[in-house]
Amino acid sequence: MLNNYIDTLKALADPNRLRLFWLLAHIDQRICVAEAMDVLGESHYNVSRNLKILLKANIVTASREGKWVFYTLNNDGSAFNQQILAAVRHIPAQEFSGEIQRCQLRLNMRRDGQCVVGPDSPEWQQALSNHL
Repeated sequence: MLNNYIDTLKALADPNRLRLFWLLAHIDQRICVAEAMDVLGESHYNVSRNLKILLKANIVTASREGKWVFYTLNNDGSAFNQQILAAVRHIPAQEFSGEIQRCQLRLNMRRDGQCVVGPDSPEWQQALSNHL
């Protein structure tokens, strides 16, 4: 049982996993690997690995829809997860301002709430250049 708490704390000790978790805590939406790749500017391998570690730590959940796997916060109601979420939500937004802007831009590319554009697509590059 103690290992579950240790796994959670270790998972959030990594800057990229903390960025992913913070983002999920603030967008209040699910996100797929392709979207997270574009928002964070990380490779498929890194994003997938980090999301799997957060999943193993039981602080996110995953659901498959077609070719996409969507990740969201684990709302299991446990006091520990609620306290972890509250602590992460208190990290000032200015620490992640670029992520929030890119995430809003990327999520606006969805159609009917679904991810329809792969990572690092021409559409994403165009959206980025229009935004700058």
